[in-house]
Amino acid sequence: MTTTSEALESAIKAMTNTESPSVYDVTIVCTTDDHQADFWMKRLSEGICKNTADDSSENKSAFPMVLAVSEDWAKGGAGNGLGTLYAFEKACLVAKEKFNVDLKTQLMEKKVSAALFHTAGKGTRLAPLPASENNNKPGVKLPVCHKLSDGSIATITVLEAVVKQTGVYAASRKGRLSVFWGDQIFVPSAPFKYIPTHHADIMCTLLGDKAPTAEEWAEKGLEKYGVIAVSSGPGRDAAQVEKVDHETATKMLSSLGDIGAVGPSLGSFSVSAELLQALCDEYKAELTAKEGKFDTDPHFWMPLTLPCEDYCTLMAQKGVTEDEAKAHHGRMSKMKKSFSLGGLGLFGAVDVGNDACWWDYGLLKLYSENNRKFLDTDENSDLLRKFFGVNEKISDSSLGETKVGDTCQISSSKIKTGDIKDSVIAGVVSLDVQAEGAIIVNCTAKKIVAGKNSILYNLIDDSEEGIVAAEGDVIVSVTEESGEMMELRSKHSICGGKAWKEKVEGNKHTFEEIMIKNFNSNVTAIEKKRSELFKTTSSSFGEF
Repeated sequence: MTTTSEALESAIKAMTNTESPSVYDVTIVCTTDDHQADFWMKRLSEGICKNTADDSSENKSAFPMVLAVSEDWAKGGAGNGLGTLYAFEKACLVAKEKFNVDLKTQLMEKKVSAALFHTAGKGTRLAPLPASENNNKPGVKLPVCHKLSDGSIATITVLEAVVKQTGVYAASRKGRLSVFWGDQIFVPSAPFKYIPTHHADIMCTLLGDKAPTAEEWAEKGLEKYGVIAVSSGPGRDAAQVEKVDHETATKMLSSLGDIGAVGPSLGSFSVSAELLQALCDEYKAELTAKEGKFDTDPHFWMPLTLPCEDYCTLMAQKGVTEDEAKAHHGRMSKMKKSFSLGGLGLFGAVDVGNDACWWDYGLLKLYSENNRKFLDTDENSDLLRKFFGVNEKISDSSLGETKVGDTCQISSSKIKTGDIKDSVIAGVVSLDVQAEGAIIVNCTAKKIVAGKNSILYNLIDDSEEGIVAAEGDVIVSVTEESGEMMELRSKHSICGGKAWKEKVEGNKHTFEEIMIKNFNSNVTAIEKKRSELFKTTSSSFGEF
């Protein structure tokens, strides 16, 4: 029997196989605007998803293919349910226009696998880092570098890391659309190769091989989550409930029969081409008008797997009237009745394993915590370093007379002198760095002083005093296309979501005001300008 460690190592090996990279045939990125879509088409096509076939070959495949589209929906957004359907249909048009590929047919004939990454959103809880990327939230950089197709070294973005990780499921999902969120990386401790048995399967962490007792339900805090329950029958059908106690869940899930396993949902899922088309047909009116807001859990999976009475009870907790809930359940039941299963079940589960490793970058504190894992020595941290290809404490760097402590990670940096302890540094050029317990990414200055739990990000400074960050300071730079730069500050202890509309740490603007100011920024042009300013400033410091 495979041990947990062996399973995790197997997943990491597949994710980091450079000779035969695990990527989907089609990678779809749903962004906030068209500038971001252009950015990701180029970035992914030239990097993680690069088509390595010989351009001169007459039989060159169009795959792997990157299709990035913006969610130009009515105010308030489409929700991740309608958002998925809309992004897929929009991507199909781009595939035909740019590559002369009929994606729907390719998927229906099970010739390709496709994955969609939801990246649109404000990124409030990660503030102020998304502001420094001009609202390109998935473009937030991590303090570790990788090589681009042109041979240059650059800090890897969160989305690139997510695309790299999720690709291990691609081989099992020909003829399916997989849907992921753009800020979480996980390494499954359960097998990632499988044969799909249901038209929709949702990722979850199943807790053991039997249904939990009331005490275990409470101990695991399952009443706080969307929970997937899997029957013990041969079909392994599943159903979903959300934020209910054990007694209520048991009643609602009775239609499954004997429950074999239960666990919290991860939200990520895959659907067959047939069910995807049925959903697109069902919601054709909303997709055409770009109106309405439906999420997958409450509006797709729960009405498809729960009896009407139980569904209405759950929706009442969300403030939805009984009449509205009944009407929506009836709509989905009608679609379900007319849908041909063709030998598959309707809704199932994909277990990622109770011992899966998680690295979430959607919250500022987690960005700090998970990047500091590069310095730890436990198994989780070892896996993190293997995933990102970090084999040495110092890589691609020139550090002159700098004193570097035992627990540091430094990559692609040039530093003449300094004293660095317990810090993670990438893409830094400076004459002197004094850092302890800091994370510094893509910064250049004559001198950098960074205290414990500080984060310095995208800063370009040519002053004599340089950059000074006290303990817990978070300092970023927001660059405009003209090259004008503005400093934005926060604290390690500040939640951007709660302080979204407040002016914190002496800032002239709130995080929300900066987001509005950044609307529709040409992120490709700004990235180029920022790179030019970085090179001009750092080269003015002289020889190292």
